[in-house]
Amino acid sequence: MEVQVAPLRAWDDFFPGSDRFARPDFKDISKWNNRVVSNLLYYQTNYLMVAAAVVSIVGFLSPLNMLIGGTVVVLVFMGFVWVSHNKDILRRLKKQYPTTFVVVIMLSSYFLISYLGDVMVFMFGITLPLLLMFVHASLRLRNIKNKLENKMEGIGLKKTPMGIILDALEQQEDSINKLADYISKAKE
Repeated sequence: MEVQVAPLRAWDDFFPGSDRFARPDFKDISKWNNRVVSNLLYYQTNYLMVAAAVVSIVGFLSPLNMLIGGTVVVLVFMGFVWVSHNKDILRRLKKQYPTTFVVVIMLSSYFLISYLGDVMVFMFGITLPLLLMFVHASLRLRNIKNKLENKMEGIGLKKTPMGIILDALEQQEDSINKLADYISKAKE
């Protein structure tokens, strides 16, 4: 299936007034995870634009360190995903504790970058955009259009870059997984 770039959402939809934001329910981790995954898929192009702006500013100030930092993070991410796909125990841990998996990737990247050079580039150029995305995705309430787009992604009607990353991390909405399983069983 061909990878499609998600459309850029209107900025007033992406960052409207406080009425479309709410604190997540920290007691229901599954619901919070579904909100984050849903928003990451729906606003992925907006997140890319914000991250590109931050990376550009940091990259302009320290281009070599930003290149080294970005390369280290990508290699560590790919290594962890490869290992987790080849080791069942790591795959189960990644599925049960997705936040821990991402934190381990970030900490491993941090230590490698601190060994190679400038930690501040890592903090501002790589961690800050990820933190901004996570905070927005955690606080932004979903709407009907958001849920519909994500269902299309989940059942395989569309494939986007963020969907590929979330698949590598084995993070999808629970209801999407159930629907996709049902459709695959119906095809058999």
